[in-house]
Amino acid sequence: MGLKTLGDIKSEKQRNSTIPRSRMQVWMIRATTMILLWTCMVQLTALGEIWGPRVLKGWPSCFMASETEPSRVDQVVLPKKIVLPPKRIYKNNGYLMVSCNGGLNQMRAAICDMVAIARYLNVTLIVPELDKSSFWADPSEFEDIFDVDHFITSLRDEVRILKELPPRLKRRAELGMVYSMPPISWSNISYYLHQILPLIQKYKIVHLNKTDSRLANNGLPLKIQRLRCRVNYSALRFTSQIEELGRKVIRLLRQSGPFVVLHLRYEMDMLAFSGCTHGCINVEVEELTRMRYAYPWWKEKVINSDMKRKDGLCPLTPEEIALVLRALDFDRNVRIYIAAGEIYGGQKRMSSLSTAYPNIVRKEMLLEPSDLQLFQNHSSQMAALDYMVSLESDVFIPTYDGNMAKVVEGHRRFLGFRKTILLDRKLIVELVDQYNNGSLGWDEFSSAIKETHSNRMGKPSKRVVIPERPKEEDYFYSNPQECLIDSPQISEI
Repeated sequence: MGLKTLGDIKSEKQRNSTIPRSRMQVWMIRATTMILLWTCMVQLTALGEIWGPRVLKGWPSCFMASETEPSRVDQVVLPKKIVLPPKRIYKNNGYLMVSCNGGLNQMRAAICDMVAIARYLNVTLIVPELDKSSFWADPSEFEDIFDVDHFITSLRDEVRILKELPPRLKRRAELGMVYSMPPISWSNISYYLHQILPLIQKYKIVHLNKTDSRLANNGLPLKIQRLRCRVNYSALRFTSQIEELGRKVIRLLRQSGPFVVLHLRYEMDMLAFSGCTHGCINVEVEELTRMRYAYPWWKEKVINSDMKRKDGLCPLTPEEIALVLRALDFDRNVRIYIAAGEIYGGQKRMSSLSTAYPNIVRKEMLLEPSDLQLFQNHSSQMAALDYMVSLESDVFIPTYDGNMAKVVEGHRRFLGFRKTILLDRKLIVELVDQYNNGSLGWDEFSSAIKETHSNRMGKPSKRVVIPERPKEEDYFYSNPQECLIDSPQISEI
């Protein structure tokens, strides 16, 4: 009875080995299924946190918060989705490289012009190179001052902008195989169409090595004018570091109520360049004259300072602007922010203004040294801070009509004709001299200053056009009337 045949023993062994193997396969399948289900649930939960109520918010899950518990998703502020304008599709005629010259605002206006020119010629613009060899010797690159990615993407529906040339063409540029030239100043857009575009088509790359005031103020298509404004007031956004620090300065100024920005252009470079030495001692006059001769591109060398001042071509001195502010009845305790570099003559030269208006501040006084550490020796980045504060001031007063004064004036017009006092320097110096020599009393002086400037507050006005003399007509960026929707002149264009 206990004996089994060889066949029986073999059959039993096969049965016994089959059962565990089948069970193992079942358990393996179950384990794999559980892992897959677990992975799916984790992925679905992640999608639920992103998509919220649109997909999974109503689904019961052990991974989601109950109705009585605060949801983690509700506590997280998701970044806003950036909607980019659609790319403009066009046949590319070549590549335009540009090297800007001058200070921050001179370069800012030039960048706007170059974008408009690239758009009109249907070429690809390479992110502009900034001036590093001027008086300020600022090593800043474009992306150190402006948000370069915003600049590129915000204009993609108008023109293609690249950070650098494609590799093959970049190698050509590095070998100097690029046609380089300065365009003619104050040129109409037809000059670029008939003179510059054929060069781009021939050489594939053209480098414009000077860009200041190379596009006319007037006589341009309306689309070109408005594109210049779009670049200036939207695409050219400062870096987040500059924006953050600028807002901090504005916040600190606002703590004391309304504030005035005085663009006091009484700096060494401006005095040397203009040859304006009124009030300077002999040693200072000699120093400024030497400096003017040291820069070969400052073409005017022999300058009659007295004559230039009487013609209204010199920046007002701190003493002169103190009298003007008093004549305009500015409160002695108003906070005045000086938007400028180092004032020539230092505190000694500022004494009259500081005595009349003791609540004068600069960014260096409002911020900690650590705040400005990254901006030291970068004059354009410092100027960007002053630009931001100037835009937001209750009153902006430039003492000279340089590039910053003009560009800020136009930007404040664009923002709703914010109060900008445009000083009549020729009349002011005449009245100041009469008051100082006793031929004009204070009441007469004050009345004359008020009457002169009652209509010089940055209100809507027609841009002055002087045919054949573009340097003497109103600058587009100080009064971009084609872009001022609330301007009564818009219907005349």
